[in-house]
Amino acid sequence: MNVELINPFIKTSKDILKQMANISSDTGEIYIKDASFDTPNVMIMIGLTGEIQGQVILGMDKELAKKIASNMMCGMPVENLDIIAKSAISELGNMILGNTATLLSNQDVTIDITPPTLLVGEKISISTSLDKTITVPLNTEYGIIELDIIIKE
Repeated sequence: MNVELINPFIKTSKDILKQMANISSDTGEIYIKDASFDTPNVMIMIGLTGEIQGQVILGMDKELAKKIASNMMCGMPVENLDIIAKSAISELGNMILGNTATLLSNQDVTIDITPPTLLVGEKISISTSLDKTITVPLNTEYGIIELDIIIKE
């Protein structure tokens, strides 16, 4: 996997999380997962098409998702992941991947993204047609966001 293609995903994830939710993050140790894996109980899935094909999944626990949604809505308390909070979380994913597309375009790599799909539940398992998933833990003071990058090579 070309690191030059992965870095824009990491940079924009950290930047947008800070700009939109006022949450700082540090990059944890990057590792590889098999094609099938369990995820945290809140996931934002966005497809990639164009010169890079695959998916990006942002996974987090419900408490972190509620904190992010609250911060994105100017501190409005979020007790449950209602439709407004889910919309905020989905938009976070959309902004991250939209900005990633811009950074990749600056490297002469053109991608399009699909609208985000938000999944909330217990014991969610993902199975992809690709062999490996690159996982980048983004450590925040409120928990970990798993940035899963699944790219067809």
